[in-house]
Amino acid sequence: MIPSFDDWQAVPADWKGGVVALGNFDGVHRGHQALLARAAEQAAALGAPMVALTFEPHPRRFFVPDTGPFRLTLPPAKTRLLAQYGVQAVLAQRFDAAFAALPADTFVADVLLKGLGARHVVCGYDFTFGARRSGNVERLHAEGRTKGFGVTVLDPVMREGEIYSSTRIREALRAGWVSEAVELLGHGWEIEGAVELGDQRGRTIGFPTANVALGEHLRPRFGVYAVRALVDGTWRDAVANLGRRPTFGKLQENFEVHLFDFVGDLYGKVLRVELVDFIRPEMKFAGLDQLKAQIAADGAAARTLLAGRRA
Repeated sequence: MIPSFDDWQAVPADWKGGVVALGNFDGVHRGHQALLARAAEQAAALGAPMVALTFEPHPRRFFVPDTGPFRLTLPPAKTRLLAQYGVQAVLAQRFDAAFAALPADTFVADVLLKGLGARHVVCGYDFTFGARRSGNVERLHAEGRTKGFGVTVLDPVMREGEIYSSTRIREALRAGWVSEAVELLGHGWEIEGAVELGDQRGRTIGFPTANVALGEHLRPRFGVYAVRALVDGTWRDAVANLGRRPTFGKLQENFEVHLFDFVGDLYGKVLRVELVDFIRPEMKFAGLDQLKAQIAADGAAARTLLAGRRA
C-alpha cells in the first residue's frame, strides 16, 4: 500500500515538490483515470513524485451529514485504485470545520505550496476549493501564474456525449446495471467490509453466508448478485444477497455472501466482494422450502454467469 497522510501539515519532505492530482476521486472512474494519466505525464516530465490530494470524509458527508450512504470507494479501495493509476502517495486531507473554513488563497498558500510544495497541479474543469467554494479553475490558473506553479485543467471526459461521473455510476448501480457501472468505472466495483456475526440462519438451511459490513458504501439495487470474493489472496466465485430479508421480517440491511465450495471461518476478516452480475430482485417467500429452492437456483445461475465471464 502506498503512503497516505491525513493532514497537509504531516506530509514528509520526500513527498513534497511533486505533481498533485486534485479531486475527490470517488470511484476512480474513467474520467479520473484520464486526469491521473495527465498528472503522471507531468510527473515524468519533471522527474517529480505524483501525489493525489483528496478529502476524508467526502465533503458531501460533511456538509449534509444525514445523507444516505453514497460512496463508491472507501479509503482503502480508493488508495489501491489511485496507486494502480500511477499515484505514489495520497494526502487524504481530513475534511473538518476548520479545513472547510479555509479561504481559497490560504488553501493554495498552505495546503498546495507549504504542505505539498506543488510544482504542478492537475484537476478537472469543475474543481472548486476554499470556503464556500470561492476558488475555481480560473482562480487556480491565476494563483499558479503569480506563485510559480503549473496548472493543467482537464475538459470533461465523455462517452457518447455523456460525461463520465460518479453520479452516473451511482445511478447505474442503484438500478442493478452492474455491467454499465463497470464500463463507466473502467474496473470492477467492490464492497469491502469486515465479516460480522449474523443470525447464522444460512447455515441452518445448508447455505452458510458471510455477513459483510456495508459501512458507507452506496447501496446498489436490492437483490441477488453473482459475485467474486477475495479470500486469503484468492478470488473465489460466490453468490450474494443484498437486502432486508423480507421472508424473515427483517428491516436491517444485510450483505450476505455464500462462497461456493468453501469451508472455513471468516469472522473478523475483511472481504473484498466484486459485483459481477445482477440475478434477480429481492423477493418474499411463502416458507423455508420455497426459499431454499430459490437459493439453490440462484447459486446455479451465479455459477453459470461466472463461468461464462471466464470463458
